[in-house]
Amino acid sequence: MNKKQILLINDMAGYGKVATAAMLPILSYMGLPTYNLPTALVSNTLDYGKFNILDTTEYIKGVFPVWKELHFAFDAIATGFITTEQQARIIAAYCLEQAQNGTTIFVDPIMGDEGKLYNGITPATIDNMRKMISVAHLIYPNYTEACYLTGTAYQPHGVTADEAHALIDKLRKICPKSALITSITIDNQPSVMGYNHDTQEYFCLPYTEIPVHFPGTGDIFSAVLIGYLLQEQSLKASTRKAMDAVYKLIDLNKDNEDKNRGIPLEKFLAVVL
Repeated sequence: MNKKQILLINDMAGYGKVATAAMLPILSYMGLPTYNLPTALVSNTLDYGKFNILDTTEYIKGVFPVWKELHFAFDAIATGFITTEQQARIIAAYCLEQAQNGTTIFVDPIMGDEGKLYNGITPATIDNMRKMISVAHLIYPNYTEACYLTGTAYQPHGVTADEAHALIDKLRKICPKSALITSITIDNQPSVMGYNHDTQEYFCLPYTEIPVHFPGTGDIFSAVLIGYLLQEQSLKASTRKAMDAVYKLIDLNKDNEDKNRGIPLEKFLAVVL
């Protein structure tokens, strides 16, 4: 059986296991031919407080025509951090074109966390992200991003099961396929809420939080999730495996002295996958 080829459209950090630098080792370890298109080059993880970022929009403008001429195609595309409104429009148009040719589109609408948007995210960026997720087969915003995408008030202490169900349904009005909401507290329990378009199934998967912060855990979740989905496992099962992998990696590394660099993935892949 031919392995499915996946394109990662995300930023690339020079120092630290986040974004493409976190996702590529996982997907490669899982045996999937993995390619990448950087949306930005970042000197190091932002958690250090000082960093340098190079926006690659002009580069991306020249890449897509070359790939089209060379007839490059991918079974799946996974998008992550997008730097500007212009870049969002270009990437959304490419994803729409590829989706029409049969490519599966995964979108992590990275915009904020803990009730706040990241620096540089504007209302226009949110609008463009809505266009991006409208062509996706699966989206997985965190609770903050789901609220901004749907115009829903953020509840710092969490939501009820009915409110989580309603939020998923609001997302489905923008993305007509499958959706997850990560890092959402439902009835006082940290959870991932999901809807599988193929089976028309809602599900809620609780988890235990480890009170340690590592950058890049969302990217690890994304990569493991996609890896299992491309091996034709169900959305619910793939989500649970991604959640378990993140938990194990955090637990194994919770005593690391420098957590700002992210989790050193390579030596743990055989343990968690």
